[in-house]
Amino acid sequence: MTEAQGGAELILRLYEIRREDELRRARDWFAAQFFPSTAEDVLAAWTGPESARYRMVTTYWEMAAALVNHRAIPEPLFHDANTEHVAVWVKLRPHLERLRQMAKYPSYLSQLEALMTRMPDLEERSAPMLAYLELKRKQHASSRPPADPSPPAPDPAG
Repeated sequence: MTEAQGGAELILRLYEIRREDELRRARDWFAAQFFPSTAEDVLAAWTGPESARYRMVTTYWEMAAALVNHRAIPEPLFHDANTEHVAVWVKLRPHLERLRQMAKYPSYLSQLEALMTRMPDLEERSAPMLAYLELKRKQHASSRPPADPSPPAPDPAG
């Protein structure tokens, strides 16, 4: 089996794993309901009630990145066949340094970071992903009831 064939086999296997129901639900949550604005928000997801979903998504993409970084999958093939890792990266990148400090885990998501920092068109691919995530955030916000509704006004008639 050639390197390209082996990489293609692994890409297809990663796709099969992504289709698994539990991971699919976790990925849907990550894309459509998880919108961290601080490292504390990320840590709360990582350690709170959504921990399993958060960890499924992040460890999946960390594992996939490790396969690329260790040359089991050719890097151009991986980037050509995937976009979701870009979404995960742009969502977590702004919080990663602080998150690593808070968790005392300096190598957290280091495989994904190494892969993404080598990506030649990262900025070009990030812009539409950021726009997509902003759209998802707005859709999520509009589908939720207000967080702090005002109490009803007292009835003047008593």
